[in-house]
Amino acid sequence: MDLGSLISPAGSRKKRKRLGRGTGSGHGKTSTKGHKGQKARAGGYHKRGFEGGQMTLTRRTPKVGFTNPFAKEFAVVNVGDLSEVPQGTVVDEKFLREHGFVKNTRDGVKILGGGEIKTSLVFKLALYSESAKKKILAAGGKIDAASATPEVK
Repeated sequence: MDLGSLISPAGSRKKRKRLGRGTGSGHGKTSTKGHKGQKARAGGYHKRGFEGGQMTLTRRTPKVGFTNPFAKEFAVVNVGDLSEVPQGTVVDEKFLREHGFVKNTRDGVKILGGGEIKTSLVFKLALYSESAKKKILAAGGKIDAASATPEVK
């Protein structure tokens, strides 16, 4: 192999358009901008969303509602999901995260009443739905909300 046999890969050599350099260049006269109009002028273009003076789509569409930036978002677990947990287990945020019941505790964990639970468990969490409380207590479980302290992230 010698320097004379080297070739560049396809598409690696690109030639720059030389605008306004005469008709022989192929990009002369109007310099690929067409005749007259806003886009043909120097510095002439428009902002994103501009529709030629018509009211833009973002301003035409109705704005409805409000999103509270301070809203709390809780990870939820149904009591039915915990039916396979061994009897007497202490269920807290750490346990739920380690065993894959929740990925991210966000602003805390709330236990909901979906499904059935037959084993008695000890819950150390702060939030429960009314139906979840009834099912946990009916199965012989305990709710120790006083010892539940949110973990520092």
